[in-house]
Amino acid sequence: MASASPSVGRRERNKQAKLERIVAAAGDLFAARGVDDVTTQEIADAADIGTGTLFLYARTKGELLLLVQNAHYEQALVEGRAAAEARPGALDGVMALLAPIVECNRAQVENGRTYLREMLFGDAQEPHHAEALRFVAETEQTVTDLIASRTGRDHDDAAVRARLIAAAMFVTMASAASPDISVADILASVRAQASVVIEG
Repeated sequence: MASASPSVGRRERNKQAKLERIVAAAGDLFAARGVDDVTTQEIADAADIGTGTLFLYARTKGELLLLVQNAHYEQALVEGRAAAEARPGALDGVMALLAPIVECNRAQVENGRTYLREMLFGDAQEPHHAEALRFVAETEQTVTDLIASRTGRDHDDAAVRARLIAAAMFVTMASAASPDISVADILASVRAQASVVIEG
């Protein structure tokens, strides 16, 4: 029985190594050419695995994009929380939280818009989709906490306002199809909307 542990550990390490290669390969290819111009065969080749193995980790390119972008979104949320702590006031704190998320989404415009589409309309049973929705919920919860703690509004009221601000951010990002629309442009639009929501 004890001899089974090393093989189980090795199997898990091998799975994790494959996952890391897939994320790295898909991330590099998507960043260079955009999700629409990359094939799953190219990702599998770059990750040095078969396409059948690739589909064990993600069934579609959309799911692969979720897998890649979720890691970036998680890091952006960590950075945003730290930035929000350093900014006084509800509006400045909320915008400090959201800025890294917008920057992450705009790193490759079409990938960012595809990520939003997959997040909203993808298969809710798929784990990468569920993880994306978890990050959205965590973002809304952080906005709720910022509004409640810095304005004195009750939690339920703050939660409604947080939902509106998150929706405004996602719609603004999704509708900004042109690469000429900058992160600063999007943040200015979101700030104007968030100001009304927080202070209204």
